[in-house]
Amino acid sequence: MRRPAWTSFAGTLAITFGLAAWISAAPAGRLPQAATATVRPVVLNFDASASKVHYTVDSTLHTVHGTFNVKGGTIQFDPQTGKAEGEIVVSAASGESGNSSRDERMHKEILESWKYQVATFRPTQIDGQVSLASPSDFKVNGIVNLHGTDHEVVAVVHSEFAGDRWKGTAKFDIPYIKWGIKDPSNFLLKVKPVVNIEFDMAGTQSAAQ
Repeated sequence: MRRPAWTSFAGTLAITFGLAAWISAAPAGRLPQAATATVRPVVLNFDASASKVHYTVDSTLHTVHGTFNVKGGTIQFDPQTGKAEGEIVVSAASGESGNSSRDERMHKEILESWKYQVATFRPTQIDGQVSLASPSDFKVNGIVNLHGTDHEVVAVVHSEFAGDRWKGTAKFDIPYIKWGIKDPSNFLLKVKPVVNIEFDMAGTQSAAQ
């Protein structure tokens, strides 16, 4: 037997109100599970051949520029929460400034790289939004281990992603004397107590498994 039109209309209305009640009953700020998109953490692998640490330190006579080589590293971060982890390893023994006598003293007396052969950076938290589709600027909180001790730093980072490749720069300062590293100054030369770091970095990226 064919149902009256008003019966079909009533059924449709009941379904509509039921669906609305189900959606409104979901926790505030969340969609039903089937409509929620899952964002997996991002893994960044560092290409040592395409990454380099540049440093600058001023003195009364001139400004010293130099570099350190990157041995490698992998970090992982959650785009939603900003939580980050992992480690980047830099060869302290690779430091050079273009002056052999100055570099010899730097390695022997200042950095003691014969004893502390690497420096590391471990990110802990990203402050800001990282875009995987366009260039972005943000800050990264983390721990630098230099000369055998840990120190908190905040790096200003610029990043760009393209497919499975990424590149970026990170800038921060190292107050090395405050961190317990020997002052290279003498009666003729006064060196400022802060080294400016600019880290050029690049590598591949993927979603965490």
